[in-house]
Amino acid sequence: MTTTETHNLAEQCDWFSEGNRTEPRVTGRLDAASCLFLSIVPNEQAVPALICVSVLLTLFSLLINGLILFGLGWSEDLSWEPRSAFLKNLILSDLVQTVTFGPAVIRSLVQRRTMEFSAWCYIQYFAGTTSIFVSLVTITCMALERYLYVCHAIHYLVVLTQVRLRLSLSFIWVYSISIGIVNMVLLHTGAGQKNDQVTRGLLCEPDMVEQHMGYPRAAAVFRKLAGSCTLLLCLLVHAFSYLRMYRDACNAVVPFNADNVTARKTVLFYCGMLFLQLLPLLLKVASDALWEVGGTVAMMARSSQFQGVTKPAPSVTAVVLHVSLLVMLIVPPCINPLVYGLRNADTRRALRSLLRWLWDAGVRGVEWMRVRDVMHRNPAQEA
Repeated sequence: MTTTETHNLAEQCDWFSEGNRTEPRVTGRLDAASCLFLSIVPNEQAVPALICVSVLLTLFSLLINGLILFGLGWSEDLSWEPRSAFLKNLILSDLVQTVTFGPAVIRSLVQRRTMEFSAWCYIQYFAGTTSIFVSLVTITCMALERYLYVCHAIHYLVVLTQVRLRLSLSFIWVYSISIGIVNMVLLHTGAGQKNDQVTRGLLCEPDMVEQHMGYPRAAAVFRKLAGSCTLLLCLLVHAFSYLRMYRDACNAVVPFNADNVTARKTVLFYCGMLFLQLLPLLLKVASDALWEVGGTVAMMARSSQFQGVTKPAPSVTAVVLHVSLLVMLIVPPCINPLVYGLRNADTRRALRSLLRWLWDAGVRGVEWMRVRDVMHRNPAQEA
């Protein structure tokens, strides 16, 4: 689509406020979803770039997480280790998160339309909330596991038994699913669902769903409190665990100085990667805080003023936060397998074993096809 065609489509949306282009009224053949998409991504040249980035991140996440998950399942030596169990749990939640967010964003970008509010929107909201909380609590448990392994190696297997490991994994999913269920119930305590079936975002993320459901205050407060408390707990556990490991590395004796330098660099590396992993959640907490300070009352007033007549477009700040969140939601599922998977020698060994088996299976399959072709040719030549 050229710039001229985009301009012609934009003219089909009658904007009540021409100065800030905030209130679109549908005219011509362009529907509300397309008008709202133009208000979110007015630059047509940015759409192919967003599509490419979303497709590459989605495919990379599915490929690397799938390979590491099969590699861990293929290795019998890693099946009993607590670190591998937490890693498999993290990869599973990352796959759910990727499948939930990636295709939905790509579909909205390709169709140049915002999301329609349907049953899939509820599924996306619940699955996305659950998978994010599972990932957050899992990396918190992984930090505690590393702390026990490094600082209390003698008591490691005594403290982290198989029974406690299974209880920990069960608690992670029960806690995350419970938060998702409570959020779904509280969503229906607002003013009620709007008649229109068009949302104001490319993804059914919490703010968009709550806006469509009439701003249920209880759902927003519970979601923000649960997310902020869980995120704060994760940061405190990581700070405690890695500071203790860093201090133990600094206090080691002289003969192990070479190893201590590596250990300190490893701790700093994991702290840096933790920031990248939590960047979408930190951005979401910041946007929620801004929303609470100045946006809720104004948005509710505008919604009641134009209900049934217009479809308010999001502000510039909301657009920037929304588009940034769409891209960064797929980043943690791409980082997690690299940070917690491929950096581990045992995981790399298991992955190489899996790839070697797949290569040998492929070679045997090709040889079998060649033998079958030769056997089919010989009767024909004799005849």
